[in-house]
Amino acid sequence: MGQFLRWNCGLIMAWLLISVNTVNAAEEQLTYDRVNLSAGASTKVENDVLIAVLYLQKEGDDLPALSNEVNTVIGKAVERCKKTPNVTVQTMGYFSSPVHKKIQLVGWRVRQSIRLESKDTARLIKLIGELQSKLAVESISYDVSPESRKKVEEKLISEAIVAFNQRAKLVTKDLGRAKYRLVRMNVNATGDSIRPMRSRGGPMMAEAAVKAPTIEAG
Repeated sequence: MGQFLRWNCGLIMAWLLISVNTVNAAEEQLTYDRVNLSAGASTKVENDVLIAVLYLQKEGDDLPALSNEVNTVIGKAVERCKKTPNVTVQTMGYFSSPVHKKIQLVGWRVRQSIRLESKDTARLIKLIGELQSKLAVESISYDVSPESRKKVEEKLISEAIVAFNQRAKLVTKDLGRAKYRLVRMNVNATGDSIRPMRSRGGPMMAEAAVKAPTIEAG
C-alpha cells in the first residue's frame, strides 16, 4: 500500500444571481435573489517524492576549527549527493552560537543542514544510510511533486465546477426560477501534508557504518 495525501479542491465559493424574468437592467437590479453556494471535490493522491533533512552539529571551544570541520563534512556530503542520479540536494541554514553554563561562556555550537529530495525512494534511502556515517537525520517525509500536484488540481477544479453547476441548477429549480447568473467565484486548492518522521537520535551518529533507516510508504 502506498502512502496517500488527501487533496481537496478546497471549496469553490461563488455568488449566484437567481434571476426572475426581467425586462431591463434597471428592473433586474430589483428582481433577483442572491444565493451563496459552495461545492468541492477531493481525492487521494499518492505521494511520489521522498524528502530528507540531515545535519551536522559540533560543539567545542575553538570556533574556527568547528566551522572548518562542519564546512568540510557538509561539502563532501553535498558532492556525494550531486553524484547520485535523480537526487536533488540543497544546503539549508548554517548556525553558530555560544554555549553558556550559567553566565559563563564555555564553548561554541556550529550546525548546518542539507535537504535531499528524490522520486527514487530506494536510491535516496541507500544514500541516507551512507551519509549517516557523518550526519544525523533530522526528518524524513513524503510529498507530492509539483507536476503531480498541478495535474490533480486541474482535475479537481473541473470536478468541483461540475458539482457547482449541478447544485446551482437544483437551487434555481427549487426556487422556481428560470436561470441563474454567476456573480463571483473563488477557487482554492489545499492538501493535507504528511508530517515528517523525526529522528530521536543524538546530534551525531557513530562514525562507523550505519544501517539505512527502514521506511515504509503506507
